[in-house]
Amino acid sequence: MSIEIMTKSDLMDFKSDLFKELKAFLAPEKPTDKKWLRSNEVRKLLGISTGTLQTLRNNGTLSFTKIGGTMYYSVEEINKVLQFPKNPNILR
Repeated sequence: MSIEIMTKSDLMDFKSDLFKELKAFLAPEKPTDKKWLRSNEVRKLLGISTGTLQTLRNNGTLSFTKIGGTMYYSVEEINKVLQFPKNPNILR
């Protein structure tokens, strides 16, 4: 039976490697190639609440398509709204 001694430097290296692996594992999803997003995906992407998304729909800032009971938003349209807002106070 052999004994290995771990130094403080070894532990720091282990900690650094562990954090790198955890960051890679927990990294946010890569941008999607989807053309349409559901409401929950849009809210997550924009970091907004359900009420704010409703307001964006109601005031015509963000167009949507409703199929059955599900609302879909065009990724292209979301990008347009983010790049060239019609109203600078959209998310207020």
